[in-house]
Amino acid sequence: MMNNEWHVSGLMVQARPEKFPWLIPALMAIPETEIPAQDQQQGKLVVVMQAARSQTLLEKIESARNLDGVLAVSLVYHQQDEQGEVTP
Repeated sequence: MMNNEWHVSGLMVQARPEKFPWLIPALMAIPETEIPAQDQQQGKLVVVMQAARSQTLLEKIESARNLDGVLAVSLVYHQQDEQGEVTP
């Protein structure tokens, strides 16, 4: 039996508005990362990250947290899906 995992997290990222021109491409460089909404005046970004393993997702979130200009990263949503497949 083989388990397939899939994780998705919704994050609220608070950042320095003047860093947005650099920060957005840096976030988008993280694989399987999307920015569906942003408000530069307020310094807020909605970020969605996906990964096949929870450890990989945690590493991506930590990478975002460590980017220059990021003040805070708040986990708003997390979903884990596991599907078992029977292999012959």
